[in-house]
Amino acid sequence: QVQLVESGGGLVQAGGSLRLSCTVSGSIFAISAMAWYRQGPGKQRELVATISSGGTTNYPSSVKGRFTISRDNAKNTVYLQMNSLKPEDTAVYYCHLRSLRTGAEYWGQGTQVTVSS
Repeated sequence: QVQLVESGGGLVQAGGSLRLSCTVSGSIFAISAMAWYRQGPGKQRELVATISSGGTTNYPSSVKGRFTISRDNAKNTVYLQMNSLKPEDTAVYYCHLRSLRTGAEYWGQGTQVTVSS
């Protein structure tokens, strides 16, 4: 059973920083593409960052230069470093895994990030 457990959310003032973590159970992590998504109040879920099994990263323009995704395969963990946070970054942030071997996808339970102005 694959489980994704996120942590690191919270309340921060605009301009501040937070680091989210997502730890994956099982041996699937190293052969998986990882991503972070978010869903703000009244909004659709949107992609925030992706990282391939080899470490290639991608970001939408809304967070590029402010957010950094990274992974530690030894710890089965993916991180999202968020700097220069804005009130519009307020959302529930979800960790996502896609197995490169089976195509199966898994989601974490989400962690709330609130940025006050």
